[in-house]
Formats: sequence, C-alpha cells, structure tokens
Amino acid sequence: MTSTHPDTSQRGPAEHAIREQIVVAAGQHFSRYGYDKTTVSDLAEAIGFSKAYIYKFFNSKQAIAEAICTASLGTIVADIETAIAQARTPTDKLRKLLETAVSNSVRLFFNDRKLYDIAAHSCGEGWSPSVAYTEELCRLLAQVVLEGRQAGEFERKTPLDDTVHGIMASMSSYLRPLLLQYNLDSVPAGSNKVIGLILRSLAP
Repeated sequence: MTSTHPDTSQRGPAEHAIREQIVVAAGQHFSRYGYDKTTVSDLAEAIGFSKAYIYKFFNSKQAIAEAICTASLGTIVADIETAIAQARTPTDKLRKLLETAVSNSVRLFFNDRKLYDIAAHSCGEGWSPSVAYTEELCRLLAQVVLEGRQAGEFERKTPLDDTVHGIMASMSSYLRPLLLQYNLDSVPAGSNKVIGLILRSLAP
C-alpha cells in the first residue's frame, strides 16, 4: 500500500534488515503484552539491542507501531485487490471489495486482538497508516464504481466522490476498527445486508 503522506517517523535505511528485525520483534511483543504496556526499553531488552540503537531506526514507540500497522493494513489491501481481480463484473467486484475488507478486519480481530487494538488506536489518533488505508479503499471504490458506470451497471447522476463517501459511511460500522469491535455479532449477516442495500442504491 502506498501512502500519499510522507513518513518522517522512520530513521535509517527503509529496507535495512535490522529495521525489519525490530518490526517483527515488536509485533510479537505487542501481540503478547499490548501496545500501552510495552516500552521501547522493553523492546530493546527483548531484541537484545540497546534503546539508543533502536532509536537509530525509529524515533518513537509509535513509529514502530505505525510500521506494524502499515504491514497489517497492506495485507488487507492486497487481499482486496486479489478479490477484485477475480470478480467478473463491476457489481461482483464491489461486493467482493467490501466483503473482503470486512472479513479481513474480523480475522485480524480474532487472530490477534492486541494488534487489532493497535489498528483501532491508529484510526482513533489519525496515524498515517490508517489515513493511507482509508484513502486506498476510497481509490479502489472509485475505480470499481467508475467501471460500473461505464458498463451501465451503476447510476451516473451522483457525483463520484459523493458515492464513494456514501459507501464508506454506510460501511463504517464494519470497516472502522473502533466500531467493528461492537458489531462483530452481526457479521456477515448484517454487513451483507448493508452491502446489498448499497448495490441496490447504485442501480441505474
């Protein structure tokens, strides 16, 4: 996933092996103890590096968590793109896009709750990975909606930006980590009903 926001939180070469080692170790530590209860000193001790050495690559604990969020959310975007590529029609692509976004978010919640909490915290604080993820979802939605309009499957009167933002707002209970945790019991029945409503509203 490519962010449109410059990342000034990282230090050292972006692809440096040690930087990746820090991210992996931090992910494991956050997963076990949680973001709030972990300090950079804890990470340094767990990895076997000095705290000062870690600061050569990241200027804060948040910067490390943002790198983890970028990887997690990037995986979701990759799965969405795969689902879209496998669908035949714009209607199917839109359905698969939304279903995949929801199912992957739910999977992250159940498979690694503490890392999910980092994603939720990221959204609440407006960290750049969450902003970039939302922008990427909007970009993919706009692409599919435009294709559907050109194919005659979707209406063309509503401005494209309004349509995309309307879809995001309608799906917010299932796409935003802070809200999804309170709506897990309605997935997939509830989310599929919303997706169906969205598709009917786009009919020409």
